[in-house]
Amino acid sequence: MEAFSDGVFAIAITLLVLDLSLPLSAGRNLLEGFLDEWPSYLAYIVSFSTVAAVWFGHHAITERLARTNSTLLRLNMLLLLIVSLLPFPTRVLAEFIKQGNAERVAVTVYGVVLLLTSVLLSGLWRYARSAHLTADDAGDEDLDLLTERLTPSMAGYLVMIVLGLFLPIVAVFGYLLVSLFVLIPIRMPWRPSGTSPSVG
Repeated sequence: MEAFSDGVFAIAITLLVLDLSLPLSAGRNLLEGFLDEWPSYLAYIVSFSTVAAVWFGHHAITERLARTNSTLLRLNMLLLLIVSLLPFPTRVLAEFIKQGNAERVAVTVYGVVLLLTSVLLSGLWRYARSAHLTADDAGDEDLDLLTERLTPSMAGYLVMIVLGLFLPIVAVFGYLLVSLFVLIPIRMPWRPSGTSPSVG
């Protein structure tokens, strides 16, 4: 599960850079051309940070699993579906920032996709705990800590989606802050003793 998921994360995060192009005005003034492309760079940074945060959370989850089952694998595939979709709303966001009403729609759609990743990641972890798929030697304090790191991002995305209806560009920076919340502070992942998770 982990190897396949890592491959999807790697592809998704690589596809993000394909929407970064040479500025159209590069022949006249390269610096000005790069500055004109700031929406693309902003969208890339936010999406890169988001994928990194989701991967970080996903890695922390798999490190704490002793086994998997078919339901967990299906939930994992749903999460990967949304992660692989992220390059599309990223491009929409880059195209329509500072475009009037279209900006609000782009920021909202983008935020909904980010919210879905957060909901599915948290749901994946909560199911793993409720189905007793975690390692037997994992302490409750460690498991609770991971839950506490994953849960607040859902509320953060909801707040930013609402804010985006009024202040779209502020919401985009808010999405970045939510992803950084998961990434910082960084705690070394706990590895259960024994072998990799088995499908049961």
